[in-house]
Amino acid sequence: MLNGFHLANREFFAREVLDVAPEILGCIIQRTDDEGTVTIRITEVEAYAGERDPGAHTYRGKTNRNKTMFGAAGHLYCYFTYGMHHALNLVAGQPGQPYGCLIRAGEVMEGIDIARSRRQSRPRKVPLLDASLARGPACVAQSFGATLVNDGDDLFGGQWKFFVPDDGVVLPHFTGPRVGVSGAGGSATNFPWRYWLADESSVSAYKPGRV
Repeated sequence: MLNGFHLANREFFAREVLDVAPEILGCIIQRTDDEGTVTIRITEVEAYAGERDPGAHTYRGKTNRNKTMFGAAGHLYCYFTYGMHHALNLVAGQPGQPYGCLIRAGEVMEGIDIARSRRQSRPRKVPLLDASLARGPACVAQSFGATLVNDGDDLFGGQWKFFVPDDGVVLPHFTGPRVGVSGAGGSATNFPWRYWLADESSVSAYKPGRV
């Protein structure tokens, strides 16, 4: 158990995604596998709301790729994007509501050496800073060693654990448009559904979507 935190329950995620997303900030997600344990404190998330969100993978309905999002809350939706990166989403809402929160960035608190070895699998001229290990959704997934094999994993059984603060206080944060989302879903006015903690070096840089 982590000091000041306790294990979440499924009901934490089984709510309106726009309520869940900001409360995820400052929470801790952990994976233990054959290589060891990696623990990340979440500093940036994006909410996606299915049929009412043109920026969501599930906007046009259920496919073999996104079927995990239509299941029970508290599971991981892992997908492969741009032909090179994986990303992790936390399924929210009720079964049939394809909602989720993309983990955009976090601070690696435990397993820094493991995360670094995964992130530096290719030679680099300059070593990665600790703050860059999980800076961006692909970096989060890579730090955890997560791939499509982990799509559908349960946060409440197996290799994963999710911790929430004991005090239940939502941390001060900013909101804004989601990164890289084009079209209507990228509107800063209608979809300010990116949430990030202030003064956190691990938070990723904003990039607008390209049509």
